[in-house]
Amino acid sequence: MKAVTYQGHKNMEVREVKDPTIEESTDAIIKITASGICGSDLHLYHQGDLFMDPGFVIGHEPMGIVEEVGKDVKTLKKGDRVVIPFNIGCGDCFYCNNHMESQCDNSNPSPASWKMNNGGLFGFGAMHGNHWGGQAEYLRVPFADFSSFKVPDSDLKDEQVLFLSDVVPTAYWSVEHAGVKSGDTVIVLGCGPIGLMAQKFAKLKGAERVIAIDNVEHRLNHAKKFNGAEVYNFSKEDNIGKLLHETTKGGADVVIDCVGMDGQVAQDDLEISSNSAQRGNISPIITAAESVRKFGTIQLTGIYGTPADNFPIDLIFNRDVQVKSGQAPVIHQMPKLYEMIKNEVFDPTEIITHTMPLEDAKQAYDIFDQKKDNNIKVILKPQ
Repeated sequence: MKAVTYQGHKNMEVREVKDPTIEESTDAIIKITASGICGSDLHLYHQGDLFMDPGFVIGHEPMGIVEEVGKDVKTLKKGDRVVIPFNIGCGDCFYCNNHMESQCDNSNPSPASWKMNNGGLFGFGAMHGNHWGGQAEYLRVPFADFSSFKVPDSDLKDEQVLFLSDVVPTAYWSVEHAGVKSGDTVIVLGCGPIGLMAQKFAKLKGAERVIAIDNVEHRLNHAKKFNGAEVYNFSKEDNIGKLLHETTKGGADVVIDCVGMDGQVAQDDLEISSNSAQRGNISPIITAAESVRKFGTIQLTGIYGTPADNFPIDLIFNRDVQVKSGQAPVIHQMPKLYEMIKNEVFDPTEIITHTMPLEDAKQAYDIFDQKKDNNIKVILKPQ
């Protein structure tokens, strides 16, 4: 089959790779009809040598049609239309049974040298279980009964339900996990797909002010137009953290970081020593710590995959700031969010700017990474 493979720094290439097969009786094989490129994929694009070897198939936002099922799959059959969550959950462990499926005990078989006792994810290499991803023509889905969402009979298009795989539930969980409530002031760092959806959900939760931060004007314009957000371009400010603290009169109730370790430096970070294990930077965390109010909450949704030097623990501890973080558990949220889409509570297609053939993935990654052509979100479709 054709698949998008990691081939080194800033090099994603479509290659012919081996077709997936049923390996366990609880597996399913999915024929992919659409797959998104996520901001998290850009972490791999820039820092992939931390997580995977060349040739690894990436992608964690797929959907398609069931092609084959193992003998112990009970709820799926050939021909079913499914969205595949980026979490892989067994459905039986403590975490899967308590809406914490992103930390499934049984979905990450990686060697101890790679594991951090974390759950398995599609398309993220050895650290998350070595499960090939869904930017491909076919995908093997472990624990298929639990790790898939069968789309109810409806006339909703792929584009309307595809983001149930990651963007929509991750953004929704970020707002819920951060405890956003009516009347709050919420700052969202980053106006990529998840940042934009987090802004929308914060508004739906009743936030009085939603402030969006980015340095790409067309993304800021989208945040203002579709989400009613106040917008700031951090590259035009001397100290965005200080400015946000002042404009919110003491800091925001909640700051949601949707950027992560590949964020551009928004201020002068301290020098990282040559023997540091840190990759990327933590300027979004520093901005969050400077702009949150006392007893406020910071939600870290953007990926941080390595230790961090100069973590602003002083600003956090001394001001009673709560920090929450992690991979969103998305599987249990998919039915509720599907109903919200069906009932037109929100429209996830607002963020789609490009739909491209799978074969053009290399170009698609360049467009997405460089924010060319007013790009916000790319969908890849096998021909």
